[in-house]
Amino acid sequence: MAAEKGRSTEYLQGDGYVVEVRRTTRRKTASIQVEDGQVMVIVPHQLEVERISKLIAAKHRWIIEKIALHDAVLPPSSKSYVSGEAFPYLGRNYRLKVLTGAYMPAKLVQGRLQVTVPAYGDPANAVRNSLIRWYRSHAHNKLREKCARYAEVVGVRPTSVSVKQFKSRWGSCTTKGELEFNWVIVMAPNRIVDYVVVHELGHLKHHDHSPQFWREVERVIPDYAECREWLRENSGRLVL
Repeated sequence: MAAEKGRSTEYLQGDGYVVEVRRTTRRKTASIQVEDGQVMVIVPHQLEVERISKLIAAKHRWIIEKIALHDAVLPPSSKSYVSGEAFPYLGRNYRLKVLTGAYMPAKLVQGRLQVTVPAYGDPANAVRNSLIRWYRSHAHNKLREKCARYAEVVGVRPTSVSVKQFKSRWGSCTTKGELEFNWVIVMAPNRIVDYVVVHELGHLKHHDHSPQFWREVERVIPDYAECREWLRENSGRLVL
């Protein structure tokens, strides 16, 4: 297992997957999480890479099973994850550029989504996982930014904003004011993302789809009906 370092995140190349390593001074023990098919290990700040690698190796079978469960429910994709393919983000298409080498997370370089993955293993799967990390990270930042802006307009204050992958919906709002969004939504045009954000913020006022709820959404997004129809017609294309 070889360790790679990005600007602020450390990665380990596992057997068929990449592990994101997050170091913290607030932990005395290590833990492994597999969320949306992405593997992350949270460890004490000074823990040696060799010990982290042994921990991952010991949990390898469990990690593989978790990833397989996630992959089994993913919608089918027509992508090949090769250079030249286009991937949408907020209404703009970005061409993919795949490089071979030590794993590096996806990043935008001169208008292209650049991914560096090892030549061994399953390159297409490695590219897909790298892109998922990129989309999740950007979705988290962009949706928090939009929620902060539109919360003032709607007149509400969510207690938290997070992203995950839902099977058949774009967001959720709990009675505690917690908002969760399907990170895949950032593959849609910017206006559609705004509609989804306002939709969930509106539920902080009306926990239903009553006429009062839709009037609140329309006050902020006058063309919400067109946005909703766009999602109905195009949701099947928002697949990574």
